[in-house]
Amino acid sequence: MDFTGQTAIITGGASGMGAATAREFVKAGGYAFIVDRNEKLALEVANESDNFDAIVGDVGDSAFCDRAVQTVLEQKGRLDVLVNAAGIILRADALKTTDEAWQNMMNVNVNGVFYMSRAAIKPMLKQGKGAIVNFGSIWGDVGAAGVLAYCASKGAVHQITRAMALDYVEKGIRINAVCPGEVDTPMLRSGRVSPPTEADMKKLADSVPMKRLAHPSEIAQVVCFLASDGASYMTGAMVPVDAGFTAR
Repeated sequence: MDFTGQTAIITGGASGMGAATAREFVKAGGYAFIVDRNEKLALEVANESDNFDAIVGDVGDSAFCDRAVQTVLEQKGRLDVLVNAAGIILRADALKTTDEAWQNMMNVNVNGVFYMSRAAIKPMLKQGKGAIVNFGSIWGDVGAAGVLAYCASKGAVHQITRAMALDYVEKGIRINAVCPGEVDTPMLRSGRVSPPTEADMKKLADSVPMKRLAHPSEIAQVVCFLASDGASYMTGAMVPVDAGFTAR
């Protein structure tokens, strides 16, 4: 994969799989703008390389998404890749999901994907080429107990991906989604009644056919492939990276 001369926006790029994707993209020669609402972590990642920059804000705000894309265009003159990795999780069933929590989940996980994609598609259309990779999940296609809002949000991301891919299939813009399984990230450990122990993490890993959790870089490499010319005949695809979890 060679991204020399290409510019990307990577939302949620301050940690986890988003940060890993930003590092892979820059390693392959590209320039990455990290979009995240965590200013401290975003700047820490951005300071790792001269080919990083950070834009701090909330992807659930459509006006911010428009401004972020405009900033990239003003600085680099083009936008080749958008990776929508920003996401949150809520570990709750229906009765424990408040209106506020539901709306917050949808605002980040669904609205953020839509707003950023809508903003990015405009310059990509002018260029006649572009790639968008959305972060779906195995829980976007199969259900899981105790994460109702998260499952619903990722199902929506999958459908946004499919519909947008068909809308722009003849315009040079490819839109796909990566669907990670269990990945060892801060979010995997978050939102629980108590911090998971090593025994808890081992039990989770044992539920996966490969008997281990993924490293964020393993997902990032697939994301970068989908964004690259190597995936030139792929659009509208939901690509599971789950160690066989959904093959059962």
